[in-house]
Amino acid sequence: MSEDLTIRFEWEYLEEGADEERSCFGLLEVDFRDIQLSEGVDGFIERIRRGPLVSGYHLAEWLAWNWWRLTREPRPDAPPPDWHFSHCLGTVGAGYLWPNITIYSDRERAILSAKPTRPKGFAAFRFTADQTVIVPSKVFESTLDILMEQIQGKLRTDGIGSTNLDRIWSEILVERAEPETASQRELEAMLGYDPDEADPDRIRKLLNDASELGHDAVVELSAGRLRGHWPPTADEIASLADDLGTEVRPADIARIERLDLGVRATTPAWAQGYRAARALREQHGLGQQPLTDETLAELCAVSPGILEAGRGAPLSFTLDDDIHERGCVVLRSTYPVNKRFDLARMLGDRIGSGLGERMIPVTGAHTYRQKLQRAFAAELLCPFDALEAFLDGDYSDSAREDAAGHFSVSERTVATLLVNHKRLDRVALEDDADGVDASA
Repeated sequence: MSEDLTIRFEWEYLEEGADEERSCFGLLEVDFRDIQLSEGVDGFIERIRRGPLVSGYHLAEWLAWNWWRLTREPRPDAPPPDWHFSHCLGTVGAGYLWPNITIYSDRERAILSAKPTRPKGFAAFRFTADQTVIVPSKVFESTLDILMEQIQGKLRTDGIGSTNLDRIWSEILVERAEPETASQRELEAMLGYDPDEADPDRIRKLLNDASELGHDAVVELSAGRLRGHWPPTADEIASLADDLGTEVRPADIARIERLDLGVRATTPAWAQGYRAARALREQHGLGQQPLTDETLAELCAVSPGILEAGRGAPLSFTLDDDIHERGCVVLRSTYPVNKRFDLARMLGDRIGSGLGERMIPVTGAHTYRQKLQRAFAAELLCPFDALEAFLDGDYSDSAREDAAGHFSVSERTVATLLVNHKRLDRVALEDDADGVDASA
């Protein structure tokens, strides 16, 4: 599975250092097909190299220690310093210059983003790659497995016995094979914790809540929690539903027949969301016109009154009963435009997630599921073809504001659609923190 993504070493001689370091010293290459993520300029000879000279032992040890966070944890909007230490190769340390590659996940796919380094003055190695590649999570995990075999094989060939790397990697393999432990490690990673660093009582509570709300729902809540806070418990969710919920009729919610969204691992979330929204509009004969509150409410099987300005909640979600006969919807925002967007996101989740859990969480996390929700809602409420016709080539701020009013969406939604369809540069989204996700 890893023929497209490779992390490998060409062994070189190192005169000094610990046995493990010397054994695994060599030229590091990180490649995706014909894209070299590790390339740069060797400052001593002023030549381009495929990668730096480093010790693979230190890299493998770092990858093993951070395995759960690298393979599970999304990138937050404003990554804190400790996040970088678990996701950026440049922090491996041990006296070497490492590729400036940041690695994270959206739960379906792994993202490897390489950026150039621009040191002042002389640099032993200056990295030049400016590329981002996205691969299925299983491909990335398989690539790491192969690298570990390469490093451990080199250690054994050189007569080096059990090491700290062997201990950490053995623990990872055991954890991956045990579903309960794997669930715990995934939750810890989603919350931004290294293994066994989170409050064990709170982790146990989340695992227990998963049996009531759904495992995926609890993972999504964990990924979307505000920094410094824990996700709401099942009891807190139930209380919010009782106090602020509006009745929904799950059996009457719009569905799509013969829907093929493609394989998640190889299809961007935005593409799946757009495809589902377009299919829904076509099947229900909605054309390209803006959706009224009444039509949106009918598609979602709720009362249109839910979209009126009023009391908000800490988060938006749907909670069904055990047999999905009845449920309730809770919306976070007090503003009708944002209420429409979150309600559409829930509809998109029912259509596109493939899950049948009791709870549908709507969060700000950059997971595949949340990105699909946002893309679906944007295209359902503001079809790009209709938006393009309305703007007629005018992408100015005032024109986008008029379009947002016409389709009853936020200006952020309009801007994101234009960015995703390459009508605007991504810089147009930098000053707006709310709304849909513009990432692939």
